[in-house]
Amino acid sequence: MSQLGKIADSVDTYNAHVAAEVARARTDPKFAAELRERWTKIHETVDWTVSPTGTPLPRLALPQTDDPGVIAEYLLGQGLPGEFPYANAAYREMYLNRDVNTGEEPMRLFAGLGLAEDTNRRFHYLSSHQKSLRLSTAFDGPTLYGLDSDHEGVLGKVGEGGVAIDTVEDMTRLFAGFDLTRKDASVSMTMNAPAPVILAMFIAAAKRRFGPGCVANLRGTIQADMLKEVQAQNEVIFPIDASLRFLCDMIEWCVPNMPKWYPVSISGYHIAEAGATPVQQAAFTLSNGFTYAGLLKARGADVNEFGPRLSFFLDCGLDVEYLALGRVCRRIWAIGMKEVFGANPKAQILKLHTQTSGRSLIAAEFQNNLTRTAVELMLSYMNYTNSCHSNSADEPFTTPTEKYATLASHGQSIIMEESGVFKHMMNMFGGAPGLQILERQVEKAILEVFREMDTLGGVLPAQEQRYQRSKIQEAGHAYEQQIYAGARPIIGLNKYKTDEPMPSVPLARTSPKKQRLQVERLRAFKKKHAKKSPAALQKLENVTRAGGNVFAELVNTVEVCSLGQITACLTNVVGKFRPMV
Repeated sequence: MSQLGKIADSVDTYNAHVAAEVARARTDPKFAAELRERWTKIHETVDWTVSPTGTPLPRLALPQTDDPGVIAEYLLGQGLPGEFPYANAAYREMYLNRDVNTGEEPMRLFAGLGLAEDTNRRFHYLSSHQKSLRLSTAFDGPTLYGLDSDHEGVLGKVGEGGVAIDTVEDMTRLFAGFDLTRKDASVSMTMNAPAPVILAMFIAAAKRRFGPGCVANLRGTIQADMLKEVQAQNEVIFPIDASLRFLCDMIEWCVPNMPKWYPVSISGYHIAEAGATPVQQAAFTLSNGFTYAGLLKARGADVNEFGPRLSFFLDCGLDVEYLALGRVCRRIWAIGMKEVFGANPKAQILKLHTQTSGRSLIAAEFQNNLTRTAVELMLSYMNYTNSCHSNSADEPFTTPTEKYATLASHGQSIIMEESGVFKHMMNMFGGAPGLQILERQVEKAILEVFREMDTLGGVLPAQEQRYQRSKIQEAGHAYEQQIYAGARPIIGLNKYKTDEPMPSVPLARTSPKKQRLQVERLRAFKKKHAKKSPAALQKLENVTRAGGNVFAELVNTVEVCSLGQITACLTNVVGKFRPMV
């Protein structure tokens, strides 16, 4: 049995324990009295507030009951917000509007286009619509594949669909004018195969501006999830064993040196966007997370040290399962980490970023996308996601324009600040009968996928047999068939369609002049460091061949070497990824 089978069994065992405790609560008077006493004390700790229209409300919604069985099921089966098994929330209070509010709003918008200074301007624009400093970065195609902007054949792709980053100097321009050491500052980078190089550049750029001591105060995450790349997105450079080694090197370095940084964001978003069902997204994402935990533990890393630095990223579409997906994932992760990995409470908590579904956005009558995204935001917040990105309505055509990026930002602000749905009371929806039924069904389906992968030997052997990829492709095909058959209504496309012409939307593009400027800057950097870069690359090669921590050396290498030079060096040592057929 692989660890997935053990995790599935541990969830079933825990559920049986909860059922036994519920039965005990209804038959053992002493236990029932203890539960009622605890329940009374919990109620006594709950503060109250008053809505703007005068309605008194508790800060935490709890079942209004003294039935010891119901109390036992709630406390053990769901847990108070911030308590095992964390179904209701990772923390006791989230989103609440306090008189003295030291928390951060969950909004995190995505930006990346053109050169570093172009994206920097968009960052400044977006930050003017946010309370906290949250900068989430998209990179262009060459950067995602570890190529320099002067690589043969890539010039037309430079700065398209994301920002071009070749050197530490580009990284410095990207975040110019932002104090990355602020307590409310957080940076996210959607980067996978070359993630260790890009993060090393980020660290080097921060040290140049704020001094060596700033590293421990840098907050944020870099995606770095190589398993989902093989399973769904395809942006892979190095063989999977080497890719996982580089990732684990980065995590091991970051845990002690960057205690506020999440060195991996285990991502289901791209799995879902590639076609997976909500259940498949959750099952593959969680199983990938458990695989990383297993790899790190096998290297001798302490689960209680690295566990709290693992983060997750889920898609949120319009299917009903998304109403409970985050809740179920937190529960399975907590039980698995506790029972199979022996993790302490901090390492049991699944920290979740959610993005509204890009696949749900369509070109036909595209302003309907505003409503789609608003509904998905509500579902995301009902799962008490820790942070959230809302897509822009014009994304089917172009990199978001300022108009629709602003509307995406305001969509979250309206829900979180203007409406009273989340800011007065925690857990308003938890415990609803329909939600509990849905949670049980989704959890059962996820565990079935775990057991199916277990029969194949676990995540990595299943991946070698293309299990995840084939399941995603099957689900994606079924999704499209439903649309064309009319079984899945898409308003404005296959239902209630009007004769409204396709919109004329200006495309956001990077001019050839800017693309040439990026190449000129890169070549100037290489010329400037021509004498130092060969020795730096040789040292990196030596560390890689000797089995040392590659990331620890990359922090030095990026000072004088470009992304493409480093990628070529590492490829010469470990080889290139060869897709499975």
